[in-house]
Amino acid sequence: VQLQAYGGGLVQAGGSLRLSCVASGSISSVKDMGWYREAPGKQRELVAVINSGGTTNYADSVKGRATISRDNAKNTVYLQVNSLKPDDTGVYYCNMKTVATVWTDYNYWGQGTQVTVSS
Repeated sequence: VQLQAYGGGLVQAGGSLRLSCVASGSISSVKDMGWYREAPGKQRELVAVINSGGTTNYADSVKGRATISRDNAKNTVYLQVNSLKPDDTGVYYCNMKTVATVWTDYNYWGQGTQVTVSS
């Protein structure tokens, strides 16, 4: 299974971006799909996640500015962030969890895409 992220780049503060992540390979029983961010000098943190039923959860820092969505038929997850701030800068990683056993999941990561927000 591979996850390929698209859409990063340099954006001015106040602008918007849309990230996409496509999962390929032998995929079944997808549970959560999400986006994490690793800012310079900080640990990787959750930005947004969406489960198989469409329920979403957002980091406080992006609530009201971000929208996560997914296309199950395409095994793709999207992240739209508006009103970007310099603090949104970081490497964005997509993540996918699939069912392994009743008690465990497989956890997959994309390669990361750099987002830089200039002030």
